[in-house]
Amino acid sequence: MVDPAPTVEPGAVEVFRSDLLANARHGFLGRRGGVSQGEVAGLNVGIGSGDDPAHVAENRRRAVEAIAPGTGLVTVYQVHSPDCVIVEEPWPDDARPHADAMVTDRPGLVIGILTADCAPVLFADPEAGVVGAAHAGWKGAFAGVLENTVAAMEQLGAQKHRIRAAVGPCIAQASYEVDQAFETRITANDAQAAQFFLPGRRDHWQFDLQAYVLARLAAAGVTRTEGLSLDTYASPARFYSYRRACHRGEASYGRQMALISQG
Repeated sequence: MVDPAPTVEPGAVEVFRSDLLANARHGFLGRRGGVSQGEVAGLNVGIGSGDDPAHVAENRRRAVEAIAPGTGLVTVYQVHSPDCVIVEEPWPDDARPHADAMVTDRPGLVIGILTADCAPVLFADPEAGVVGAAHAGWKGAFAGVLENTVAAMEQLGAQKHRIRAAVGPCIAQASYEVDQAFETRITANDAQAAQFFLPGRRDHWQFDLQAYVLARLAAAGVTRTEGLSLDTYASPARFYSYRRACHRGEASYGRQMALISQG
């Protein structure tokens, strides 16, 4: 695997941004710039990763400082669901609602989604002052988490034609092998979904998660979109990857964060 050359000073938090979301404080983070050690070395922000809680807390502080200093971080307990919650105020980490997306129109907050191969999607309607963040693995995307995020933004005054969305680092098609049952499930009720699969070894396919997410967004009426095309699996020094950790037989894996703030 070839890892991209570093673009930040040693020890600094590496941030990837989308030009589409330039009016909102936002960023997709990787593993560079944190204090965690061992298999999860770097900017691991996963509370449930088995990492030292003090390291996770410091990494989360650094993540917020890199994107929206002075704001309060809000995350959810992610369960690969289609559920989206509207954030009006922060909640304690031990009281996080089970959901996989958030939207807010409140200044002073930054909402964060954790991933380790799944697609992080950040949304913004600059005119309405509404932002959103979704954790879109195949299960959540298939079940409607993106559409539900758009609908929740509309409840706060956003309009589809103004919403912009960017898909951050996720597992790429070349790295994402799935079996025949997976392909059948995705394409059973949508023949057009076949375009997101390339034949692999016998009875297996290579799935394009980013393209699938972008297509779901377009079908939901969000057409101002961008995919950053960054492969988490193929960049071990830059990103955490659940699948890579499994293939390596590692006992734990880290999580990176995507954050966005209304103001």
